[in-house]
Amino acid sequence: MSERRDAAPDEDPARHVPAEPEQTSNGDEPETTAAIGTEDVLDAEPVPTVATEPPLGGKRARRSPWNRPRDRVFAAAIVVAVAVTGVVIGVNSDNAATVAQVAATVPPALPLAPAEVPGSLTELWRAPSSATPVPIGEANSVVTADKGEVLGRDPLTGAVRWRYARDLELCTVALAGIKVDAVYRKETGCSEVTQLDTGTGRRTAQRNGDAELGTRLVVDGSHVTTTGKKLLNTWRDDLVKSMEYGEVPAVVQPNKQPRSGCTYGTVAAASGKIGVIERCPGDPADRFTVYRATNDEADEPKVDYSTVLAGKNAKVVAMSGDLALIVLPEQKLLVIYGADGVQKSAYPLDLPAADIAQDPVGGIMATAWTAQGVYWFTGSKTMAFSRDDLTPRWTLNNAVGPGVTFGDQLVVPIQGGLAVLDEMTGTTIRTVGVDRRGYSGPVRLASVGPVLLEQRGTTLAALK
Repeated sequence: MSERRDAAPDEDPARHVPAEPEQTSNGDEPETTAAIGTEDVLDAEPVPTVATEPPLGGKRARRSPWNRPRDRVFAAAIVVAVAVTGVVIGVNSDNAATVAQVAATVPPALPLAPAEVPGSLTELWRAPSSATPVPIGEANSVVTADKGEVLGRDPLTGAVRWRYARDLELCTVALAGIKVDAVYRKETGCSEVTQLDTGTGRRTAQRNGDAELGTRLVVDGSHVTTTGKKLLNTWRDDLVKSMEYGEVPAVVQPNKQPRSGCTYGTVAAASGKIGVIERCPGDPADRFTVYRATNDEADEPKVDYSTVLAGKNAKVVAMSGDLALIVLPEQKLLVIYGADGVQKSAYPLDLPAADIAQDPVGGIMATAWTAQGVYWFTGSKTMAFSRDDLTPRWTLNNAVGPGVTFGDQLVVPIQGGLAVLDEMTGTTIRTVGVDRRGYSGPVRLASVGPVLLEQRGTTLAALK
């Protein structure tokens, strides 16, 4: 689907409970102090009667041509036809199928996370959230997303504070800074995007785009990139498109893209740059390309470098600054590339072949970041890397997801619970049991205040 507009303001007359104030032109919504359901009547001076002159300087006015009965009937028919047309359009429009219920106030502050992970954790609540690959906890709120509905919840109770729903299926939802980007499916792609304030659910931006089915969002600072096999789209944090890479739907000028006929594997981003594994006709192996998130023209990528790798089925695990960490399954190597596209170092990789045989769903490797490290869940192990230079640190066997910090400690999900680890050495400090009610698949973690969040497949669980 071709691009129709960038970061369109909120124009739809969606049903708001409570009602949303009108947005400004940049998508922000001004605060209002008027109470819902009340009327503010101002006292005013009486309007003086203004003397009027007879029309046409005292001459008798010309008789209106619409004074005859048949003319008035005809005019009334036009009004009715226009009104009916408006109702039909409204009932069948996307706007009529949107429900937006915003929070009346910002959520209250939460207690701080404990300095040390508690010795036991109890499930507070759980909810369906099939559209969030990773738990979303931000602004003293938790966001769940399922089917066509995005909900802001109280982290401690799970109570719904705000709701945004459409009669479309969600493709994916991700946290981008302090906002939530919700991508909806329409027709053959994931083309409808709404940005919501995490704390209140107020819409801050909307756009139409060209993301493919199965897309995921790669978030890097002030940019978000949609993954895909043929096309990558990058938006600014206000959802204005800043770059297209690949098969652009509506080509204005040809030959602006660096190559044609390629398909894309995994995608990563850092420091305003996007890295992608390409599989292109004529190349003997996979290609790794790094390009800028912005340029003067959004359909003309500025490529920093593009290099053919040593093997096929490669994957970009993570990027940090000018560095990129690449997996070469055929060579059983982890390779670090520098800003010039030249290999800086390589490390042996000891993983089951099944862990890296296929590209991950959505084209994003299962990684998590802390202030000190990068953690990659391979499918059977969690590997730790330095955040600064991406060099390997340690590996934890029998993990079920990457690690995050909770309070001041690193926690990694394992079968039956959590492992609390020394972040630099990987030494296990202790383990904490968690009852996942029979679920044994991958687990993604996040936290908000004293609450630890677990994404277990299509379900989100809150622990404390």
